[in-house]
Amino acid sequence: MGLALSAFPLLPSAQDETVYIVPVEATVEKGLYAFLDRAVSEAEADDASAIIFEINTPGGAVDAAGEIGKLFTSTNMRTIAFVNKQALSAGAYISLNADEIYMVPGAVMGSAAIIDQSGNTAGKKAESYWFAAMRSAAQESGRDPIYALAMADENVDLPEYGAGKGELLTLTAEQALEVGYSEGTVKDRDALLAELGFEQAAIKEVEESFAEKVARFITNPVVTSVLITIGSLGLVLELYSPGFGIPGFMGISSLLLFFYGHMVAGLAGYEAIILFAIGVGLMILEFFIAGGIVGILGFIAVIASFFMASGNVMHMGITLLIAMAATILVSILMVKVLGRRMKLFGKIILTDSTSTEGGYVSNKNRTELIGLEGTTVTALRPAGTVLVGDERLDVVSEGSFIQKDKKVKIVKTEGSRVVVREVPE
Repeated sequence: MGLALSAFPLLPSAQDETVYIVPVEATVEKGLYAFLDRAVSEAEADDASAIIFEINTPGGAVDAAGEIGKLFTSTNMRTIAFVNKQALSAGAYISLNADEIYMVPGAVMGSAAIIDQSGNTAGKKAESYWFAAMRSAAQESGRDPIYALAMADENVDLPEYGAGKGELLTLTAEQALEVGYSEGTVKDRDALLAELGFEQAAIKEVEESFAEKVARFITNPVVTSVLITIGSLGLVLELYSPGFGIPGFMGISSLLLFFYGHMVAGLAGYEAIILFAIGVGLMILEFFIAGGIVGILGFIAVIASFFMASGNVMHMGITLLIAMAATILVSILMVKVLGRRMKLFGKIILTDSTSTEGGYVSNKNRTELIGLEGTTVTALRPAGTVLVGDERLDVVSEGSFIQKDKKVKIVKTEGSRVVVREVPE
């Protein structure tokens, strides 16, 4: 009997299985992708039986959602999207890339129109890409793509689900189950584990680290714009302040936070920080080297470092335009309204003038010579030499020619210029 049993491999029990639960919350951005990538890697290394993504998000960046979708489909593990309470916009796309979808009562999924940072509908090119992505995600998971398209395209007409022309589709838990966009509706996480047969499995919840939470906050496009704007304004205001004060500290801190968050999120490496430091160094060096080329190269290096650290070229371009506009406006106000000047320039540019009013003279004005008489040693044509007492002076006549050995009188002195007039015999 023992030999007969040993001929068959032992089937794994539920107690030997491991299930990872990973939260997908708040705005979808590149920082979230970095966190989910770590969670999937840990689950794969632990040979987990499944990974449950507990989704509650209003949406977010399309490019980040695209990378998260690829992360879901590239793993060999069983992936389950557990919508608790909403999977809207980018959240709907992420859910469609999971192997299975479960929802709690009252949960919703859909409303996935692509919009720009101003809240307006994106251009035709961006919409075309997003429609194709939504359709493909539904088809890959064996779901009817018409409902995915209706979530993104208001021209799709599905009045029976409250999404006639001009309205985007948002499925309730009951509707999602009816159209095959959900495998079931469960009360809570425990009910989901029981439905999946994992009630006896080892549960491992993956939480965001403090650094990942900071990175997610910083990589939000709005926060990135604020940080770079504050950084630029702080450094520019520091140029108008004596010494190093609060504006400079705020500027440097904001830029360091920007690079730190993007490094933790996996968007930037040390090369971006090194390039930024080189750019700043070249711009400072420009104050001491004439020509302008060094400063231009430094400015280009700084701008390039921001693009290297960013995960989205368009967002970074808009951010830099906002920061530059704010910096130029503040500089104009400092100079034109407040009458301030950059303190740095005062240290490297000579601003003193040598005026007579300030007590500066290029040559001593010998007014004591006026009225004295002498004899021409050379002919004055009109310049020449005159002997006054025992002193030889370089003089000029009032314009006329004066011969040698003629008596002359000094009538004017202007610094080193001595003017004489011939004395009639």
